[in-house]
Amino acid sequence: MGPVQINTEAGPAQAELDGDGAARFLLVLTHGAGGTVGSPDLLAARDAGLQQGAMVARVTQPYRVRGARSPGSAARQDAAWAEIVAALRDLAPGVPLVQGGRSNGARVACRTAAAVSARAVIALAFPLCPPGRSPAAASRVAELHAAREGGARVLVVNGERDPFGIPGAKDADRVVVVPGEAHALKGHRAAVLAAVAEWLAAVL
Repeated sequence: MGPVQINTEAGPAQAELDGDGAARFLLVLTHGAGGTVGSPDLLAARDAGLQQGAMVARVTQPYRVRGARSPGSAARQDAAWAEIVAALRDLAPGVPLVQGGRSNGARVACRTAAAVSARAVIALAFPLCPPGRSPAAASRVAELHAAREGGARVLVVNGERDPFGIPGAKDADRVVVVPGEAHALKGHRAAVLAAVAEWLAAVL
């Protein structure tokens, strides 16, 4: 379907659309803090969504469109995300929403799941705790819990050697650990695709 621009209070976002208006569900995905929507794990999730009949939107958030590498305020980022999702829902009205992303994008998807009424969240390379910090003091596991408490079912796909750590089995509805992978999740695209496709088939 191609690219679309979405205007938000934080500036314009861009979405790459795949699929069609006859979709079974809408899958909205986004990048890590300094990344792009072309990362291998996001492309694997896109392909899994298309296999399951989704319209897929890979979103470049406003701060990346304007060239920044840091997302800045979480509250501002989340508010812009809600605007983005509302606009995309107009392109696939009346179907379930699944949202997700990698790393920082996974955090956004978890934090906003309740606000946008997402049925499920796909958290790729969820950054549980900054490397070198105490998990007890700096864990972001509450974001995973918030998504589930808001009614979304949560899939986590993390690499076995991720320096940010790996959420526990009780922190999400399903946690998939990819052997040999680090935070980038770039070497096992087929494993990511299979995990996401199986998850989507189970929750929709």
